[in-house]
Amino acid sequence: MNLDDTIVAIATPPGRGGIGVVRLAGPEARAIAGPMLRLKRELAAGRAVFGEVIEPATGERIDEAVVTFFAKPHSYTADDVIEISAHGAPVVLRHIVELATSRGSRLAEPGEFTMRAFLNGRIDLTQAEAVRDLIESQTLYQAKVAAQQLEGSLSRRLQPIKRKLVELVAVMEAGIDFAEDDVSVLPAAEILSRLEEVQVPLEQLRASFAYGKIVHEGLTLAIVGRPNVGKSSLFNRLVERERAIVTATPGTTRDLVTETVALGGIPIKLVDTAGIRHSTDEAESIGVRKSYEALSEADLVLVVLDSTQALSAEDRELLDVSAKRRALAVANKSDLAPDGQPALTEMKVFSTSAITGAGIDELRAAILEEVAGHSVRGEQETGFLTNIRHQRLVEESLSCIEAACQAVKRSIPHEMIMLDLYGALRPLDAITGETTTDDILNLIFSRFCIGK
Repeated sequence: MNLDDTIVAIATPPGRGGIGVVRLAGPEARAIAGPMLRLKRELAAGRAVFGEVIEPATGERIDEAVVTFFAKPHSYTADDVIEISAHGAPVVLRHIVELATSRGSRLAEPGEFTMRAFLNGRIDLTQAEAVRDLIESQTLYQAKVAAQQLEGSLSRRLQPIKRKLVELVAVMEAGIDFAEDDVSVLPAAEILSRLEEVQVPLEQLRASFAYGKIVHEGLTLAIVGRPNVGKSSLFNRLVERERAIVTATPGTTRDLVTETVALGGIPIKLVDTAGIRHSTDEAESIGVRKSYEALSEADLVLVVLDSTQALSAEDRELLDVSAKRRALAVANKSDLAPDGQPALTEMKVFSTSAITGAGIDELRAAILEEVAGHSVRGEQETGFLTNIRHQRLVEESLSCIEAACQAVKRSIPHEMIMLDLYGALRPLDAITGETTTDDILNLIFSRFCIGK
C-alpha cells in the first residue's frame, strides 16, 4: 500500500440521508479539495468551515457543505484529512468523489483509512479491529466493549506480560553471551518462577475468550416443549411483543419463529419451536423434526413444562435429551398452579407465568448467568479476548511457554530454551500487529467498509 497516495471515499452508508460525508486523506488532500470548494474563510486545522461545492472549471455551485480539515498527525489516519459534509444525495456524493479522483486522488480500498492509521502508528492492530467491532455492534454493551478495546484495553493488559517475557529473554541472552565473563545464568527454579509470572495472566486472558466470544457474536436459545405448555407465550414475553401466534389449540406453531433480543447487552437469538409430540400429521411432523434440529444447534435450551400437569413421557424424553446440553427447565403457567412445580434432578426449575409476567425477570437473570457464568463486567475495563485470531495467538504463546517449562525441568541447554521463549513472544507481538504479515493485514482490513 502506497502511503504517499491521496485517497478518497464516501464515508457514510449507502442510500439517501440528510448528510453525506466524503473523506480525503493524504499529502495532497488540501490541494485536491481546494478548487472544488468555495469557502466563507480559509481552512484551519480542527475547524469546520461552511461553504459550497463547485465545479472547478466553471465555478457552478453543486451543493452547500461543511468542510473540516484535520492536519497531520492529529487526524484519524495521521495524514492530512479533509471531510466534506454535503447533503446525502448519492448522485452529489459520487460527483464529489469523481471530482477528487479527476484531480489526482484514487478510490480508497475497504478499510484503507483505518489501515493507514495502523501503518502510521496511531493505533495498534487490536485497536484497528475494535473499529470494525464498534461499527458492527448490535447492543450498547457491545459498543462499550469495542470502545474500551479501541482505547487500548487489551494492549494494556498484554504489555506487562510481554515486558516480563522480554526481561526473561534479555537476562538469559546475557547469560549465554557473557558466560565466560562470569555473568550468572539464572537457576532453573528462577526461570520457572519467571515463566509462571507470564503463564498465569496469559491463561486468565485465554479464559476470558469464552465470555468475550459470546459478547461479540451472541448466541442462540431454543424454547422447546410439548404442545400448549406456553412456549410461544413465553417467547413473546421474552421478546416483549406479540411476535408468535398464541391460541388455546395445541400445535399452533408449525415452523420456527426467531427474534433477537439483548440480555445484559448480549445479543440472544430466541427460537420458538413447534410442540414436540408424536403426530401422524405431515406438517406437524416436519415442525417437530425442525424443533429437534433447533434443539441440537442451540447454544442454550429452555425446556418448558406445564405446572398444571404431571410430567409426561414426552417431557421426560425432552429433559433427557436437553440434560446433555446447556439447558434450563421452566415450569410455566404458575398463575394456574402456584404451588405446583415439578422436582427434577436433571436441572434447576424456574417457575414462570407468561401471562402475568411472574418469574420472567428471574428467568432472564438465570439465562444471563448461564451465558456469562461468573464473568465479571470489570473485564471490560481490563480488556478481554473477543476475537478468534487473538485467542489462537494466545494459545500458541502458552504452548511455547509450556514447552519452555518442560525444557527447563529436563535441563535442556538455555540456547534451546530461548527458541521456545522467542516462540512465545512472536504471537503476542502479532496480536498488536508488531510482527503481523501483510497477508493477515489484508485479510483483516478487507472486511471493513469502504470509507473506514
